[in-house]
Amino acid sequence: MNRTTLTGHEQGVKPAGSEERKTGPARRLNADPRRAAALLAALLTTVAFCAADVVARSYPFGSHTRSVNDLGNQYVPFHAHLWDLLHGRADGGIVFNWQSGYGSSFLPDIGTYVSSPFALLVGVFPRDEIDLAVYVITVLKTATAGAAMAWLLLSLRRGRWWAAGILGASYALCGWSLALASFNPMWLDGLIALPLLCLVGEWAMAGRRPLLSVLIVAVAWTANFYTAYMATLGAALVLLLRLVLAELPWRRALAVAGRAAVVVGLGIGLAAPLVIVVYSGTKHAYPGREGHFAPVGADDLFARLLPTTYSYSSPALYVGITALVLALALPFHRKVPARVRAGWTVLVLAVGLSLQWAPTSLAWHAFAAPNGSSYRQAFVFCALLVIAAWHALAYGLPDRRALGAATVLLVLIAAVAGRSTLTQKHSHHTWPVVLLAVAGALGGLALLSRGDGRPALAGVAAVLLIGAQFGEAAATSAVADHMRLNQMDDYAPWGDRQQREADAVAQADAWPKYRTEPGRNQTVANDPMMVGGQGSQYYSSLTSDVLSRTLTALGDGWTSRGRSLQSLDNPVTDAVFSVGARVHNPPDPHQKWLPQGGGPVTVTREDVPPLVTVRPAASRTTPAAFGPSPYRNQELLLGTRVYTLPRTTLSGERKGDEVRGLLVDGAQTLTARCRAGSEAFLWAPQYSGTAQLAGGGEQQLYRSDAEGTKIAAMQPLGTVRASGQVRIDLLPNRLSRVPAQGAVGCLDTAKLRSAVQQLKSTGATEVTVSDGTLHARLPAGSRGTAVVAAPRIAGWRCSAGGDEVAASEFHGLIAVPLHGSATSLTCTFHPPGLRLGTAVGGASLLTLILLGTLSAVRRRTAIRSGERTTTAH
Repeated sequence: MNRTTLTGHEQGVKPAGSEERKTGPARRLNADPRRAAALLAALLTTVAFCAADVVARSYPFGSHTRSVNDLGNQYVPFHAHLWDLLHGRADGGIVFNWQSGYGSSFLPDIGTYVSSPFALLVGVFPRDEIDLAVYVITVLKTATAGAAMAWLLLSLRRGRWWAAGILGASYALCGWSLALASFNPMWLDGLIALPLLCLVGEWAMAGRRPLLSVLIVAVAWTANFYTAYMATLGAALVLLLRLVLAELPWRRALAVAGRAAVVVGLGIGLAAPLVIVVYSGTKHAYPGREGHFAPVGADDLFARLLPTTYSYSSPALYVGITALVLALALPFHRKVPARVRAGWTVLVLAVGLSLQWAPTSLAWHAFAAPNGSSYRQAFVFCALLVIAAWHALAYGLPDRRALGAATVLLVLIAAVAGRSTLTQKHSHHTWPVVLLAVAGALGGLALLSRGDGRPALAGVAAVLLIGAQFGEAAATSAVADHMRLNQMDDYAPWGDRQQREADAVAQADAWPKYRTEPGRNQTVANDPMMVGGQGSQYYSSLTSDVLSRTLTALGDGWTSRGRSLQSLDNPVTDAVFSVGARVHNPPDPHQKWLPQGGGPVTVTREDVPPLVTVRPAASRTTPAAFGPSPYRNQELLLGTRVYTLPRTTLSGERKGDEVRGLLVDGAQTLTARCRAGSEAFLWAPQYSGTAQLAGGGEQQLYRSDAEGTKIAAMQPLGTVRASGQVRIDLLPNRLSRVPAQGAVGCLDTAKLRSAVQQLKSTGATEVTVSDGTLHARLPAGSRGTAVVAAPRIAGWRCSAGGDEVAASEFHGLIAVPLHGSATSLTCTFHPPGLRLGTAVGGASLLTLILLGTLSAVRRRTAIRSGERTTTAH
């Protein structure tokens, strides 16, 4: 046999046409067992996944929300914004998002969160069922991953189709999928990509399906390039091992590797318009937390191989007891050729060790330490474990010696895992589930070995194996659901509160005449995408550096170390950013730590300047940089002094310093004197607790932490009384700090109104916006600097009166110089990296067309040559 084709015995599927001819239903069922295996894997995965949520009483089968951590804060809102785009209801388009962060680049967010083909399914659901849409997409992705793995297993080697289906479900329901990817749905595209990319490697070995291979790579990298990168590395290791086991001549092996490299290169090239834009977006993003890798102990590592263990900071390696037992039996399975046993065992161990070594961990994560879990590549190990298990089964059932050795190893793993706190804390459900799964797995394998030729025993064995896999996977998923709720922030699915917010925003909205803020008492960090409006709230891995630093300098608060920006309830910044309507919500009752109390949703309106204002000629010189006081920084952007900054005194003053601030421990009072009738504000970014103006005023909650992952925003406390005395009662919930001076600012509202009228009189007379383009009509003779109330993120180009000019920066905002002749301003956003990505994508497409044309010409030439030879004979 020509070893380069690797059909039949090596690929596990009979060559086309080699099956006995069948007719009717029998032919349809037996034509390709991979279809039946894929369907079984998808069915088992779907039922087990949903059953776990039923057990956990999790949405949509119970009262417990699924929107934990970033799922509720980021991924559901991004899918909601995608829904709005698909239905023509979004402010902006695929290039630019005008709703979040006062204007942000959206193409990198698409490539990070919603570029999967599955994400488009949100469009068929009602808008108020967005949580259900994301859940269904999650289930479909997980089921598709199981089907793809089942198909791959039977492509690697023939075997029982139902066994391939079970192992396919084992992969789809692995610990990584249930513990991490189930609430990071974009990562599930990598779970699907890995077996598909392994199939691409098989086709490269057989010299088949180059076009389909390129398309698979392109879709995988477009859907989620981050996990696709890991999946590509894993598939490359599988292909390398397959080449070694095939014992090909080195020239043929190099040819196969070359074909695979060309296919992968062209596929990534086709995805380049999105991938390079995302990469460029990360270069302009606010820096997140710098991760430092620390390997977990052997006890925790082995514990994660067992069902019902959960930890966010350790590798989720669980694939089911059946798959684990078979993988452990492989080295001792004498029916399997020694090279195959050694090769797959070494590869599994090598990848397992690479999880625990800092340099290889960094390589798995594209040489960027992850902000969060350090084991995002664990699904590759799970895949290899399942493939190893398949080889132990497909060559014939392991004998008693192999199963005995596997059982001993399993006992040793359990003994080491028993020392882990992950099993000790949850021993009441971990060990019963492990024992039942072991009984089902070993019992099923034992019956299967005796059931050759006896369908009844084989059927019972299949039921035992399926039951064991189903039960332990459902239990593991249910435990993960429960643990996430206990350990992380969670958010309510769409309900009456969000609907009231959305209705209030819709009634007040007049974009782009002015912005409508969804409100400071947000439901999720991306409220503008969920309920509408054009606010400062924005949470993304790609939150721009200029946006975060600008809003922080103005007194805004944030979480996630600066990547999740909040609403800043302040009339000065509202004037600067043209916020003409602001929604005021009662605290979210789902967040039990918030002060509870109902009340209606209200809207306040303010007379504000247009989105484009013209500043005096003096502003064209390099303006003073932002200083330490957010009050003075707001005045720089406004162009007028409107605040009084009084000296403050803290009762029972404790040790502190001018830079870090004064310590607040227990109930204390901050006092100052201001002009009667002015509005008092408190800026205390390192304070955590409540603050209230003595004798009246609304109590405000400040949130910060000692680790620096969140800081508190400046907030209004009320009107200064006739006496002019300002007394602010502080009640911290932890040891906190307030600035030694400059914490209190008193706003002169009359001066603010005057400043607003001045900006309105010289501002744009008309502003129109479409996707990434803004057009403004300016008063005749406008001189100085046109300032657009949007952050000057990379990618903006402007023209004044038809003459293209460089878009400069005015304290973080877009600025364009004016010389008196321009009566219009046009600014267009071009995502950084899109031009290069489009060029690379175009070159890849052209190369693919040329290669396809050459291949077609060669085939025709070969056919004609064969016809001439036949005619000559």
